[in-house]
Amino acid sequence: MTKKDSSLPSRTRRLKKSSAEGPYHSAVAAAVHETAAGLYEAGAMDKRTMRQFDESCLTPVKPLTPEEIAALRRREEVSQSVFARYLGLSVTLISQWERGEKKPQGASLKLLTLVEKNGLDFVA
Repeated sequence: MTKKDSSLPSRTRRLKKSSAEGPYHSAVAAAVHETAAGLYEAGAMDKRTMRQFDESCLTPVKPLTPEEIAALRRREEVSQSVFARYLGLSVTLISQWERGEKKPQGASLKLLTLVEKNGLDFVA
């Protein structure tokens, strides 16, 4: 990493090292982000704008209904127990989500979104 790279926000440094399939929505998003990082390095984009751009590249998280959670688990062809184990959660919590008694939030919702996008093996 060059001296200029060390001044990049840490997320930008991580994203620059990633492949197109990595944290981006698509190869186009990866190319656009690489261009923005180049503008930042050249001094044409300030740190605040680069940080906002980084945030826009994140996988969007949307609330999931109980039916969507159950369908996601069935799509992956696993039991609630196996699904819970992959996600590092309790079987009781998975069951509560699927019955609508509780709703996934925060990191759990992000994890479910990534599983929905990339499959359960993504978190293995």
